[in-house]
Amino acid sequence: MDPLTTSAASGLRARMESLEMLANNLANVSTDGFKTDREFYGLYVSPESLDPAGGGMPQTLPVIERHWTDFTQGVLHPTGNPFHLAISGRGFFTVNGPAGRLYTRNGGFQLSATGVLSTAEGYPVRAVGGGTLRASSQSPIEVAPDGVVTQDGQALGQLELVDFTDTGALAKQGRAYFRADDPRAQPVAAAGAAVHQGKLEGSNVTGAEGAVRLIGVMRQFEMLQKAVSIGGEMNRKAVEEVARVGS
Repeated sequence: MDPLTTSAASGLRARMESLEMLANNLANVSTDGFKTDREFYGLYVSPESLDPAGGGMPQTLPVIERHWTDFTQGVLHPTGNPFHLAISGRGFFTVNGPAGRLYTRNGGFQLSATGVLSTAEGYPVRAVGGGTLRASSQSPIEVAPDGVVTQDGQALGQLELVDFTDTGALAKQGRAYFRADDPRAQPVAAAGAAVHQGKLEGSNVTGAEGAVRLIGVMRQFEMLQKAVSIGGEMNRKAVEEVARVGS
């Protein structure tokens, strides 16, 4: 494959990954606690990519080196539901997932049939010390800014709010959960975080920005497709000229 077609094909692959990522971001513009994904581009050069016909000059191919998550806080919007909680500042709620601890900014909680404060998926919300928060009656609960939960004047526990020095080591699970599989991701107590009762944090995806970026990537994709077509046409004409000279 000639250098033009190789570079264009590599660019097409990178733009395809970007399109999938942007489409997923836009699909979650209304998902509470969702954090937008972004890409980091780079140039790939390997010994195998040396072009003998070009005097040993290496080809550089555009690639997406990695995706990263933007943890910028979303807008807190009131819901009036006493079980809806939002965090202002850095930090995550901790819940007991099916295979271990999960971390989330989506505080759309509810009481389970047994009175345990849980997520919409049924994951129990963790309290400081590793326990759960269980309501003793149907009376309303109150949540202080420091995460202390009370009911009828009795403390039920304190929400386990954690933060990470390196949030880049967190891995997404589902739309609004994160895992800390990487050894670098060690949870510590969140400093300066405040809990707001009766509110939820919206997605930090900006619909207008996402749409503009999506259009831009699609146009780049179309231009690269044309480059592949031009490369193919040039190769076809070169073959025809060689055949004409040899006849």
